[in-house]
Amino acid sequence: MSTETTALQTVRYEVDSDGIALVTINRPDKHNALNRQVLAELDWCMRQARQDEAVKGVIITGAGEKSFCAGADIQQFKELDAYSGHRFALYGQAVFNRIEEMPKPVVAAVNGYALGGGCELAIACHLRVAADHAVFGQPEVNLGLIPGYGGTQRLPRLVGRGLATELILTGERISARRAFEIGLVNRVVPIEHLLEATRELLRKITAKAPVAVALALEALRQSDLPLRQGLRLEAALFGQACGTEDFQEGVDAFLNRRKPSFKGR
Repeated sequence: MSTETTALQTVRYEVDSDGIALVTINRPDKHNALNRQVLAELDWCMRQARQDEAVKGVIITGAGEKSFCAGADIQQFKELDAYSGHRFALYGQAVFNRIEEMPKPVVAAVNGYALGGGCELAIACHLRVAADHAVFGQPEVNLGLIPGYGGTQRLPRLVGRGLATELILTGERISARRAFEIGLVNRVVPIEHLLEATRELLRKITAKAPVAVALALEALRQSDLPLRQGLRLEAALFGQACGTEDFQEGVDAFLNRRKPSFKGR
């Protein structure tokens, strides 16, 4: 998508003085539901954040206090058949893959309903902070569908196959507290503290060596590899880290009992 920030219509994109990009789905009257335009604008935001050296991390949230993202806009479904449904799923997956594959940390600030594609959006992020009234679910089975934006693959990796199977086959919703208990979210906070708590978590990460963070994200993203293959990958990425200036700075700072000054190289 070729656009400028001022041309975004369904998503807001802002970068603060700490280098944190805040991406807000801005369709509160539609419960921040996903349509093709929202996905395209989300994709643009992630590309922009990735290439902008001033951006150190990303927060994704929804406008208002009711919905993070209540899933795909159901109006789109009326036109889907087997072929177009396949293409529909592939496009959403590509956008969410770009989020997951970001070398900079991406945290979902879940400010309300995260259902269907909204839950899939949250679990495509590296971490999740939820407001205490947030609700999660994969209710696609109620429409005669299955999750199509990665839910059947990412949810079991987060909470285990048994719980993921129950959530997907029953379509039941769960509270933020239950989501925390099963490992779906990392933290639960009152809605009035959501963005600040998310920023605090992200600032802890962005204070670390950027290359090390990116390499760790790459290793974690492939943690479902067979063990020996995963260990080889870890060793290779560990070697890459040892070749960086940030590694030398980190070791020197530790030995000399001073705060490191990482440069991202």
